[in-house]
Amino acid sequence: MIDKIDRILLSMLQQDCTLSLQALADAVNLTTTPCWKRLKRLEDEGYIRGKVALLDPEKLGLGLTAFVLIKTQQHSSDWYCKFVSVVEAMPEVLGFWRMAGEYDYLIRVQVADMKRYDDFYKRLVNGIPGLSDVTSSFAMEQIKYTTALPITL
Repeated sequence: MIDKIDRILLSMLQQDCTLSLQALADAVNLTTTPCWKRLKRLEDEGYIRGKVALLDPEKLGLGLTAFVLIKTQQHSSDWYCKFVSVVEAMPEVLGFWRMAGEYDYLIRVQVADMKRYDDFYKRLVNGIPGLSDVTSSFAMEQIKYTTALPITL
């Protein structure tokens, strides 16, 4: 179970994981040792899964975001395992969800341009038999994007 201090620490780390232990401890009125112990516990319990740098896709030449919706008639365990392993191995895939509703899967793809998306699309549909409908939508403008979860303090 996490308390208000843990939530404040997690919220602060979501905004800037490079904050020093001293800065975090000061913000929650702790000394560094108990603050470090809390952070270690939050990591050990899986609240903190990793620490990363968020990169700018435009500056890296990866300006096209595609959302791919997939329907399939295949629902066997073997097909699912193959499908998941193929999609997870594709470096262009930044997000992958099994859905409830009209479509079975949603994939978020980041590539340089339409040519690179077409290459991805061909690998996807040729690498996985049994896809009955693959629909793509392309982002024209990113209005909001965050990795920060809405933690209630």
